[in-house]
Amino acid sequence: MQPINLAHGAHREPKMRNGPRPVNPLEIRRLPWPKPYSALCRHHQRLLSPSPPPQNPSAKPLSSATVAMFTGGQSYVSAPPAFSADGRLLLVCTGRTVSVFSASTCMLVSELEGHEGDVTAVVLAPSPAGAAAAKLARYCWTAGLDGALIYWDFAAAELVRKVQVGLPVHSMAIPNITRGSKGVDIYTPFAFVSVEDTSKPSNETKALRGQLKIVDLTKGREVGSLLAETRKPEKIVASSSGEFLGIPNKTKLHVWRIPLKDFKPDKIRKIKLHHTKKLNTLAFHPSERIVAGGDVTGRISIWRGFGNAKFSGSHGARSNEDEDRNDVRGNSDADSCTTWHWHSGGVKFLKFSTDGAYLFSGGMEGVIVVWQLDTGKRRYKPRLGSPLLSFVDSPDSSIACVSCMNNQVHLLKMPNMEVMRSIAGIKLPISSLSLDGCYRGLYGFDYSNKLVAVPTEDYCIQFYDLFENTEVSEVQVCERNFQPVDDITMYISLVSLSIDGNFMCTVDVKLPEEELGGLITLKFWNQGSRAGEYFLSTVIYEPHSDAGISAIAFRPGKNMAVSTSLGGNFKVWVQSMLSQPSDEKEQSGWRCQSVGSYRNKPMTAATFSSDGSVLAVAAESVITLWDPDNNALVGVIAEALSPITKLSFVGTSQFLMSISQSSKPQVAVWNVPNLSMQWSYSLFAEAACCSSSGSEFAVLGLLSCPDGGTLAEQDGVILLFDAENLKPVSSWSVKKARGGSVAFLKGDSSLDANTKDMIDGEASLLVYINGSHEYVIFDPRSNEELHIGKSAHRNIQTEELAPIGYASIFGELPKLESKKDVPEIPFIPSERPWETIFNGSSHVLPPLTKLCPAFLASLLEKRPVANE
Repeated sequence: MQPINLAHGAHREPKMRNGPRPVNPLEIRRLPWPKPYSALCRHHQRLLSPSPPPQNPSAKPLSSATVAMFTGGQSYVSAPPAFSADGRLLLVCTGRTVSVFSASTCMLVSELEGHEGDVTAVVLAPSPAGAAAAKLARYCWTAGLDGALIYWDFAAAELVRKVQVGLPVHSMAIPNITRGSKGVDIYTPFAFVSVEDTSKPSNETKALRGQLKIVDLTKGREVGSLLAETRKPEKIVASSSGEFLGIPNKTKLHVWRIPLKDFKPDKIRKIKLHHTKKLNTLAFHPSERIVAGGDVTGRISIWRGFGNAKFSGSHGARSNEDEDRNDVRGNSDADSCTTWHWHSGGVKFLKFSTDGAYLFSGGMEGVIVVWQLDTGKRRYKPRLGSPLLSFVDSPDSSIACVSCMNNQVHLLKMPNMEVMRSIAGIKLPISSLSLDGCYRGLYGFDYSNKLVAVPTEDYCIQFYDLFENTEVSEVQVCERNFQPVDDITMYISLVSLSIDGNFMCTVDVKLPEEELGGLITLKFWNQGSRAGEYFLSTVIYEPHSDAGISAIAFRPGKNMAVSTSLGGNFKVWVQSMLSQPSDEKEQSGWRCQSVGSYRNKPMTAATFSSDGSVLAVAAESVITLWDPDNNALVGVIAEALSPITKLSFVGTSQFLMSISQSSKPQVAVWNVPNLSMQWSYSLFAEAACCSSSGSEFAVLGLLSCPDGGTLAEQDGVILLFDAENLKPVSSWSVKKARGGSVAFLKGDSSLDANTKDMIDGEASLLVYINGSHEYVIFDPRSNEELHIGKSAHRNIQTEELAPIGYASIFGELPKLESKKDVPEIPFIPSERPWETIFNGSSHVLPPLTKLCPAFLASLLEKRPVANE
């Protein structure tokens, strides 16, 4: 069966208010109505009801106004961060913005918005010596996949200038280049950018899509010819002085020497350093001609005295001999080459210390290795809990930061590398390819507290505040030291939260070793004193013998849950209070109250009605209805086309929604009183959610087959339905739909004054989380176009300046208000001021502005000036 394509036809771009704004990073767009979906209704709709219901009378026509949507969940580790010149601020690339954090508190200070593509590099403007240094210390350049280079005043969060490159920029370096003008050296900005040539085919393995270019940032144009062409855009690394630039290219290091004075592109020299394995990264020594390269096998190669022959000569045009150098064993332009090996996986970063005595390295092991350059001895900073991606030092030598693959940036206290504070984003998707099917769409939502529960790779559940865009807490599900380089032996297969958030249920699976030793564990958790805090209540090993658990559902308003098993039964669990005679305290535990089955068919999904009086359980493609108190079968609904993977009652209505995700996909709505199907679509649905009241539900559909490639750039669609009507109320096209999810959340009417549709007196918003864990929150009932807005709850702190001078040692002096009735004491200098200048009480001494010049003048010897 061919997938449903809703993407043909022109999409309307969102209209922006208050001037140009960046487009939504999730690329969520309202689909034009009704042309694309009318084709779907004609060719792909499968109606099983006798006659279609009437059209929804509440549907409103589209308007040209805009409504705010809030985005979050961006990666904090997609590019290396950068410290400000004083070390007080940390600039982090977060999607299409640059977030400015305080290095002392890790609180968000401001955001730089202006790119229309993901930001890939942030570079502080070089600070030359002199009076201009303080002024340039507050400026930076950023590059993005939109092909723009933007100059920012990040202290004021203002865009100063934009330069268009025309191609996606993946990396950037800006050396401190100066030119002479009337005897004064003037800083001239030139950017070396690694871009992607999108005109060349991406499916050809030998196509050279990566290019290294030079851009004159003053004139806003390219200068010189291409420095290099590579298979893909490579990361540019610059030395601390800016004299050398390098990129790793397969098994070679390309190194350029940049003339920092009187810069001309034809004076740039280049050499190649060869290696036997593919190189991932490199680093330059701060003061000597030493370059280090890390490869995919974990080896670190150090070339000493590189370029002594080529770079030490007079400046001239580039020659062919630069391209034909072999490694040092072949008498290349390097004095020696040393190899170190500790990492078992690929080296992700290398960084020399500011004094050049040590080399920092990190990779998949989650360990920072500190190498002593002269002796090769090493020490370690272990247990960072995630593979490492980058290491950045600060102008303040006591602070550094390291970026981890779990979307965390740790601030380290040097030289002991103790983690002082962390900037924690939403955890990124599980990286294991073999278990992708186990983690797809695995989210739990706390409807009341607006939290999402995300399973992590280190066997935790991360609770993330969707409106604040911050981590709330982490709950350790399995007590085990996680090693990123180890084979995965266990994973979290299910997480479910009650509607009020008081209970959580998790299922973790230990994989068998050589078909022996597998274990499935069901755990119940009780909420603590605050949202996102849970403590373990009950552990149940093998709750359904050796069969897997397919679904968990909590009963609204009561302490009851149901688990379904592929082994052919379901179990009803209730909470009971256990009295402890020793300390006379009561503890809660969960026990099995009853077991049910239907013709020994695998139970694949379960859900409770909104009032908790009916339990619906899917026995493969058959929906069965049960009385949860008596565990009695009360009804059976007709079969679906294929096994059902998700069931949910649609609010307080009489309808039940089901999803089938097999080779015969189906989204169906069932009339429970009539025990019949209302309507259905043949649609590849990745996820679905129902409102807590009313009769609306949303479906996240795929525009491609689960095993095939995408048919369009927008690979998914969100459809908002009214259960009584087969025609969608609204539809939006989205990106990265595979592995995503949707959910209704309680909103706040103050977020958008135009919000008119309420649920239980509160606005109900829809959240879409894509496969990269980025999310967007918007009002689905508004038929207005979406535009990006900031959450009213977003906590952006004002940067507090650190104390300096006397205040940094002894603290701030108290502010004393002078009394108006005290007459001011006149200052009359004497002929011998050093004898009387410090005599008297402290409160009557003259001010420092008058005291210091007189004191210093008294120490100087006066000489008569000779008459000319």
